[in-house]
Amino acid sequence: MNRILIIGSPGSGKSTLSLRMAERLGLPIVHLDKLFWRPGWVEASREEFDAALAEAMETEKWIMDGDYGRTLKMRLTHADTVIMLDYPTAVCVFRVLKRILTNLGRTRADMGEGCPERLDMEFLRYVIGYRRKNRPKLLDALAGWNGEVIFIRNKREYGKFLLTLQG
Repeated sequence: MNRILIIGSPGSGKSTLSLRMAERLGLPIVHLDKLFWRPGWVEASREEFDAALAEAMETEKWIMDGDYGRTLKMRLTHADTVIMLDYPTAVCVFRVLKRILTNLGRTRADMGEGCPERLDMEFLRYVIGYRRKNRPKLLDALAGWNGEVIFIRNKREYGKFLLTLQG
């Protein structure tokens, strides 16, 4: 595992897992949200984001967390491992709400500079509809890919997976 994609719904724990894996494996982290978001929750242009992503993917080793479905096929051409955090919707919604309450008004380390945590109803609707709308697209993309795919669906599987990681 040298080039790892961590994907899944918002609130599934992608950034937390990337941090834990980086500690154990000594790999650098690429948070896609940091590449995408500009101060004040302004989206990077498609060209800016794609250029930053291409540069990050050219490095020898990384852990890359985030969904950004439009770029998944491109990222799969560079990755050797995909970890899909496949938690139930209720778990993800609860975690997102907890994250909002915990970090309200502060910018998280995995987020673009100047993007403080906020309550965003459109984002919550996205999380609620993720399993129905976005998950099938991810599974389709992974079906034709020949790298290693690891599904983590609950706390037990998560803990078991972490135990297998020794740097």
